[in-house]
Amino acid sequence: MNSTQAALRDEIRELAEEAFHQKLISGHGDGPDINEYQIVYQGKPRHLPLEQARFFLTNLLYRSRIH
Repeated sequence: MNSTQAALRDEIRELAEEAFHQKLISGHGDGPDINEYQIVYQGKPRHLPLEQARFFLTNLLYRSRIH
């Protein structure tokens, strides 16, 4: 894993922790593939590519702040 991927994974982990503490997701962690991250949303685990995971979490947190 290169430093860009590692930085992206760290950013995703921070976003996921924030979403978890706000009870927006029920779990998260590294996916089975090094290029994926697992997010448990609405009781279903989702294995997302890193960029998509960051986008998903950013939007989820943004929507929670609006409402």
